[in-house]
Amino acid sequence: MTASELNHGPTGGGGEPRPAPGSAAQPTLLEQMGGLKGFVYSAVPVVVFVAANAFLSLTATIVVSVAVGLAIAGYRLLRGERLNLAAGGLLALALAIGIVTLTGSARDFFVVGIWTYLVAFVVALGSVLARRPLSGVVWNLVHGGRHDWLADRRVLRAHDVATLTAAAVSGARFGVQQWLYVSDETGWLGVARVAMGWPLTILAALVVVWAWRRSSRLLQPSA
Repeated sequence: MTASELNHGPTGGGGEPRPAPGSAAQPTLLEQMGGLKGFVYSAVPVVVFVAANAFLSLTATIVVSVAVGLAIAGYRLLRGERLNLAAGGLLALALAIGIVTLTGSARDFFVVGIWTYLVAFVVALGSVLARRPLSGVVWNLVHGGRHDWLADRRVLRAHDVATLTAAAVSGARFGVQQWLYVSDETGWLGVARVAMGWPLTILAALVVVWAWRRSSRLLQPSA
């Protein structure tokens, strides 16, 4: 066995390191968030609710939406997806439908999400103003809570950027969707929920991943 093989493991014909036997490839960020199909699964209940509400009574809209939500959750479980991914979407739908049933207003299908965005914005922005950006706090906890990450300006700056990006995404979602809610634009609320959903989530997540990798590179050079 050569020194190269000792340091890097067995190589293939092209000289590239081969994965160790039995090791599984790490899932990508997109895969951890449900993959491309996750976009569809999260958008379908919203689209169905808005479309059904345009042509059916509120009661019929609720029945159709619940049926579609159950069908999607069942399909995802049959495909072997993780229970938390399948059940999470169904629980969110059930909460939204429950509020609509209580208030009798179709636009209240979106109210939980709207106020969740406001809470997320306040928490993220507040953590930056307190000089404890949330991205860095979580990174440090994941890595054992033993790093003096606040003392490194480069690391702190990276987490400021990541946390402010998350705050901006949540703030934009709240501002646009609250305005549409007050204007009673249920159809456009559905459009905004889909358009400002996963695409902006992935954008913010990519910035957070960048901050985490920068932190690991600067504070864990041996790793």
